[in-house]
Amino acid sequence: MAPRKRSRHGLGFLCCFGGSGLPEINLRDTHPLQYMEFSSPIPNPEELNVRFAELVDELDLTDKNREAVFALPPEKKWQIYCSKKKEQEDPNKLATSWPDYYIDRINSMAAMQSLYAFDEEETEMRNQVVEDLKTALRTQPMRFVTRFIELEGLTCLLNFLRSMDHATCESRIHTSLIGCIKALMNNSQGRAHVLAQPEAISTIAQSLRTENSKTKVAVLEILGAVCLVPGGHKKVLQAMLHYQVYAAERTRFQTLLNELDRSLGRYRDEVNLKTAIMSFINAVLNAGAGEDNLEFRLHLRYEFLMLGIQPVIDKLRQHENAILDKHLDFFEMVRNEDDLELARRFDMVHIDTKSASQMFELIHKKLKHTEAYPCLLSVLHHCLQMPYKRNGGYFQQWQLLDRILQQIVLQDERGVDPDLAPLENFNVKNIVNMLINENEVKQWRDQAEKFRKEHMELVSKLERKERECETKTLEKEEMMRTLNKMKDKLARESQELRQARGQVAELVAQLSEISAGPVSSPPPPGGPLTLSSSMTTNDLPPPPPPLPFPCCPPPPPPPLPPGGPPTPPGAPPCFSMGLPLPPDPCPSSDIPLRKKCVPQPSHPLKSFNWVKLNEERVPGTVWNEIDDRQVFRILDLEDFEKMFSAYQRHQELITNPSQQKELGSTEDIYLASRKVKELSVIDGRRAQNCIILLSKLKLSNEEIRQAILKMDEQEDLAKDMLEQLLKFIPEKSDIDLLEEHKHEIERMARADRFLYEMSRIDHYQQRLQALFFKKKFQERLAEAKPKVEAILLASRELIRSKRLTQMLEVVLAIGNFMNKGQRGGAYGFRVASLNKIADTKSSIDRNISLLHYLIMILEKHFPDILNMPSELQHLPEAAKVNLAELEKEVGNLRRGLRAVEVELEYQKRQVREPNDKFVPVMSDFITVSSFSFSELEDQLNEAREKFSKALMHFGEQDSKMQPDEFFGIFDTFLQAFSEARQDLEAMRRRKEEEERRARMEAMLKEQRERERWQRQRKVHAGSTLEEGGEFDDLVSALRSGEVFDKDLCKLKRSRKRSGSQALEVTRERAISRLNY
Repeated sequence: MAPRKRSRHGLGFLCCFGGSGLPEINLRDTHPLQYMEFSSPIPNPEELNVRFAELVDELDLTDKNREAVFALPPEKKWQIYCSKKKEQEDPNKLATSWPDYYIDRINSMAAMQSLYAFDEEETEMRNQVVEDLKTALRTQPMRFVTRFIELEGLTCLLNFLRSMDHATCESRIHTSLIGCIKALMNNSQGRAHVLAQPEAISTIAQSLRTENSKTKVAVLEILGAVCLVPGGHKKVLQAMLHYQVYAAERTRFQTLLNELDRSLGRYRDEVNLKTAIMSFINAVLNAGAGEDNLEFRLHLRYEFLMLGIQPVIDKLRQHENAILDKHLDFFEMVRNEDDLELARRFDMVHIDTKSASQMFELIHKKLKHTEAYPCLLSVLHHCLQMPYKRNGGYFQQWQLLDRILQQIVLQDERGVDPDLAPLENFNVKNIVNMLINENEVKQWRDQAEKFRKEHMELVSKLERKERECETKTLEKEEMMRTLNKMKDKLARESQELRQARGQVAELVAQLSEISAGPVSSPPPPGGPLTLSSSMTTNDLPPPPPPLPFPCCPPPPPPPLPPGGPPTPPGAPPCFSMGLPLPPDPCPSSDIPLRKKCVPQPSHPLKSFNWVKLNEERVPGTVWNEIDDRQVFRILDLEDFEKMFSAYQRHQELITNPSQQKELGSTEDIYLASRKVKELSVIDGRRAQNCIILLSKLKLSNEEIRQAILKMDEQEDLAKDMLEQLLKFIPEKSDIDLLEEHKHEIERMARADRFLYEMSRIDHYQQRLQALFFKKKFQERLAEAKPKVEAILLASRELIRSKRLTQMLEVVLAIGNFMNKGQRGGAYGFRVASLNKIADTKSSIDRNISLLHYLIMILEKHFPDILNMPSELQHLPEAAKVNLAELEKEVGNLRRGLRAVEVELEYQKRQVREPNDKFVPVMSDFITVSSFSFSELEDQLNEAREKFSKALMHFGEQDSKMQPDEFFGIFDTFLQAFSEARQDLEAMRRRKEEEERRARMEAMLKEQRERERWQRQRKVHAGSTLEEGGEFDDLVSALRSGEVFDKDLCKLKRSRKRSGSQALEVTRERAISRLNY
């Protein structure tokens, strides 16, 4: 690929980056140089230049800064020289002016940290020593830095970092040590010495394993700045690889992504840390090889994307920090440009790198008519032959293939790999051995999965027992609550009954006196009223109704009509209570029917599920003219019997010797004959579905039978299984066929035998439906009660809401003000008009509706009305209730209870088996459920009454609205009301944000002008810097994002120019490496 360098004009003042801009001279002393009287006269110009040159050499300035300093007037040069000399000769600084002092102190601190526990004052003193060293490395002459390097001061700092205990690691000493290294790198000699140390950057990277956010920020700033220094990018990648092993991380950047996504709870520290991380990531991606190598940027960015950086970036936008947003924008902008450049190579707009099919189609299209196409086919062909067994440990070989391909893409023409994984001496066996440990983890994971499944089975059994206990406990508690309510109701009704009897006795006495008197009152209009003296209490109106429990057993239900289908499972309350057939419209004729003479088959046949026509309906129809005896003479009955035999296929194996040979031994023939004689008389598809159901139940026929007799005390039959069992109730035709072959029960198929044994249970269908109704009753009751309560509570809230009334008052005033003529002067309006308020738009701003304006009025004059939704909390639930469906469900429950009562009375009259618990279980159920149902009915009646009052309250009594429509109007209005309030808040926030941005832009503009004026003033005044701080400037530019400003402007244009060249050069290079 043709090299393409991205210029950094913003860093023209750095010693390691070229630039055309003039150097910026800053004075880094906290106190500016003041005018001073010279202690000695100014020497001649030659001597002054010699002395000043020695001073400048000690300061290690860059060439351009040296030129600027030597251009100063002689007076200014002599002033700077005298100031520095006086500072160096200060007797107070003699003890600490040599690096030996600091190196000895730091070595002693490193040795004593594990022997003594220092208090806060001693810790502060130790930290002050490190801080003094950091200051000395910045302010002392160059000979101090040179002496510090010669005495291996950097090694002393690195050893202290390596041997640091946990307490020191989390203290300010750690941060100060990183600051010392940063200060040492602030001049060219110190920076070169740090980069020359093989393990210096790796040791600095180890300091990321701390909870001190300031230390992490300092480390990341050093690493990011080193990325921008020539030769430093690869060292940073090597340091991150070292940190991956040191911190036992899965990938080298895992810690950075975790910190980027973690919340510290301290806004300033959190933003500083996340800004440092993003600046480091941008530096890693775009410096070094990433400057002009698209493949490297895509490769390294893919590693970050696989760690989930994109959703984290979206989350970081919430901090709303300008500097952080600048780094985020640069990351996404460079990513979009790289994706566009990659897609341009394939003449595409976008490539979905998550789609394997799209990537393969692009490669296939690109290489189809080239010399590389056979190589692509060969690669795919050998990939097909690659091992793929899950438990064979072959995953590592695919991983090896992935890493080899990465190196083929990343290596340049010289064989140099920018990501520290060269292909030279590439030993496949050694790498597979390194990765084989992951296979052991996979085996342990499989074993853990096996244990997990066994654990889940045990948990399932335990839950089943807990569910059984919970069901019994709930039934007991419900029964106790019902009994207490029944006692209260019985006492109430007994009191009412005594009062009614007293009133009846008084009325009877009064009637007796009236009937015995001589004068009779005139008859009432419409006829005379005669009262007999023999009138008793029986002739009076009946007393209040008794309890809802049946006192007299009703007659048993009539038997099922012959051939009639069973009651479907969706309507369990019916319990097959047959209805009388309608009268026959065609009266029977006296013509006798022909006697049927049907040949009898030699063995049972499958049944034909038809519905017979009653014989009395035949006369006068086409069936009276049909004679099927003629058909019997034509049919091949033997062939018919073979085709539709009730026995399974392969019956001919017993008699066909040619097929007996295929079976083999006599034992095989016996086993085959046993399988052959399996009897099945029901429909094949129905039998298959029945077998599937029985396999899911995992219970034997006897266990199912006992569960039904005991009314499923052990909770073996789930509700869904009961619902499925209702679909396989034996029909009358099935029962007749099974009865004919009951002597062959051992040979019956599984489904036939199940239906036969279930048909032996008395009233099997009614029992099953009663059990299903019992299990579903509480669930259905629990579904109906909240709906009834929602209507009841919502009606009360609408009637009692004062805020709603005030809001309607405001709307009425607005409407009368807006409308004229016949539409104006209204005393009220239909509630449906509320949802039309939002349809009226402002003539000034179409985004503002009448509803927005109404909320503005309420906020200004009636703020209490804004809390209206808190008074109408049950409207959303009530708006979902369909009253017709609710009443239908309550009616179904009523009919279901009545059907259970009928079946209970029938079972009471029968002789029960020892394990039959239908009567005691269902008696308790009826006692409890009848009372619960009566409460539901009372609530429903009250809800109807309240809803009618609500309609009348709003003048809608003549509209015949249903609850879902009526409450839905208010619910929709409240939702629109809430959305409109949110719109207004968003509008206010946008306005405030725009005003804030305008103020910030004005402040920034003023600040830039002030800084520019100050820089010009300093240059004109001849102010000079005291030492070269280019590394600090680099860190500052990286932190603020200024290092990427020029790239943001020129990146798109430069990459467009290099796109076409990069395509051809890169592909040629990759192919040449493959051939090599």
